[in-house]
Order: sequence, then C-alpha cells, then structure tokens
Amino acid sequence: MGPRHMEVTIAEHQLSHVNCRKVSQVLARVGDKWSVLIVMLLGGGPRRFNEIKRMVDGISQRMLTLTLKGLERDGMVTRTVTPTVPPRVDYELTPLGRALLAPVGALGEWAQANMAEIDAARERFDRAAAA
Repeated sequence: MGPRHMEVTIAEHQLSHVNCRKVSQVLARVGDKWSVLIVMLLGGGPRRFNEIKRMVDGISQRMLTLTLKGLERDGMVTRTVTPTVPPRVDYELTPLGRALLAPVGALGEWAQANMAEIDAARERFDRAAAA
C-alpha cells in the first residue's frame, strides 16, 4: 500500500511533476497530427521536403518545416544535406523514430477500426447537446 497524499515527500512530488512535464512534452510531439503523418510517411524510407509536402495533404510549408525541425530536435528524424545545385535535403527516421512506427501504426489501426462507432457517438452527443 502506497503513502497517502499527505505522506508523499516534496522530493517525490517534484520528481513526479518533472517526469509528467517531460512525458507531456514528448506526447505533444508524437501526438501532433502532422508528426504522426510524417512519421508514417517516412516509415517507407527517406523523402525530400517537397515530396513530403505533396504527400501530406493540407500541411503548409511553414508547418512542415516546424514539424520536421521538432522531430529532428527530438531525435526521431535526421536531415541530410547533399551539396548539389540546388542542394538536396533528405529526411529519414532514426532508430528512435522507427521505434515509434509500431505504436503510431497501432493507434491509426484502432482509429480506422472504430471510426464508425466514434462517428455514431459524436452524432448522439451533438443531438443531445442541441436538445
């Protein structure tokens, strides 16, 4: 049996708070709709910036740039510049990014399998809220 809330030390509370904040930051990155789509797309191999932009429907150039930089910063994507004219820039998943493919894929499969039920629940909720 664990300690009651009054028995938790300040150090334990601070550690828990820091861990939650860090986990929250990671989940914000990997749960972002653009990040998920880009990770899934890069699961098929390296891609160039414009290729990614064409394949990810609705993403702006700025949002794609920010998302790729965030994924690179978090160690999930590498950016390779080939010195040609014009320069060629390729993005590819790192081993850490590849490890994300399975959970992201499972979540996508779950969403596909349950979309009809989710749509029905939304309709029921919206009807009840409008009444």
